[in-house]
Amino acid sequence: MDTLRKKPMSRDTVLTLVAALAGIALLFVFEANFDRFTMQIFKLCAINIILALSLNLINGFTGLFSLGHAGFMAVGAYTCSLLAMTADQKTTNFVLQPIAPWLLDLHLPFLPALLVSGLVAGFIGWFLGVVALRLRDDYLAIATLGFSEIIRVVLTNAQSITNGSLGLKGLPRYTTMWWAWGAAIATTLFLVLLIKSSYGRAFKSIRDNEIASEAMGVNVFGMKVLSFTISSFLAGIAGGLLAHHLTTIDPKQFIFLKTFDILLIVVLGGVGSITGSVIAAVVVTIAMEALRFLDGPLNFGFMVTNGIPGLRMVFFSALLMIVVIFRQQGLMGTSEFSWDALSRIGLLPKRGAKAGKGIE
Repeated sequence: MDTLRKKPMSRDTVLTLVAALAGIALLFVFEANFDRFTMQIFKLCAINIILALSLNLINGFTGLFSLGHAGFMAVGAYTCSLLAMTADQKTTNFVLQPIAPWLLDLHLPFLPALLVSGLVAGFIGWFLGVVALRLRDDYLAIATLGFSEIIRVVLTNAQSITNGSLGLKGLPRYTTMWWAWGAAIATTLFLVLLIKSSYGRAFKSIRDNEIASEAMGVNVFGMKVLSFTISSFLAGIAGGLLAHHLTTIDPKQFIFLKTFDILLIVVLGGVGSITGSVIAAVVVTIAMEALRFLDGPLNFGFMVTNGIPGLRMVFFSALLMIVVIFRQQGLMGTSEFSWDALSRIGLLPKRGAKAGKGIE
């Protein structure tokens, strides 16, 4: 009879389910009570969660220093946009030079277009990984940064495909709150399962000691390429969601500063922490909007300054320097949201506590 008994759910599983249900309930509350602008920021939080998790997979869990994330975002954004737009919308956008004939009538619903955008970005990430991942550290960073700039230049000059520097405007606003947060939750759960699997342990072993990993039989190069491909796929998905959130895109949106924004979130949250990336993505996204007044005129009482565009990013750059100097592990370090973590700070009973009896 004992063998027929079901194994009770672990405390971490119960905690995750409760957190997921609470999050879904909050989505209903937010949608019912917040205005449209607030919901736009809230959707942007979800997109930044996907971007931060995808970059953390490379930089935090696999130990590869990549600076080309903006390029993968751009590929996903343009692919999803061109596939989801109708022929009339494409004709309206391509004024200076007609769109390529083979692309005019190519149309897919939003979900297939989003998945294809991720696959295209993932394929390019796989190709770049095969070519560049034999490089290490600063050399890899320079190679991926160069790739990102190449993508931006190609997008600017491929007039008949991308509409050049004019970009694409009037995109359908397909990225609703449920699309954005549904993708963010799915990405988070996928990353949690991936990191807990044998693949995740292989990624971490490469990060900690590449030579020892290879000696233990890990296909180091193959695991690096796999990590890079998955990260590129997720960045492409985020790019597609961002395009249909903003409803307009152009090559200038995907400069290196976009990668810096994502890297800022990863470092502040904790390199190698899924929980840290999620928390930091929400906090930084909201703070970037709340501190927008820094770019305008400031009245200090004894003096009034003219608007200084970019002062807001100076603040975040200074914050990043402070974190790197005084708390290199970031907000969460490598810690994650779990029963043990919450019990250590007194929010939940410890595993041996009577309150938790019946749950292993």
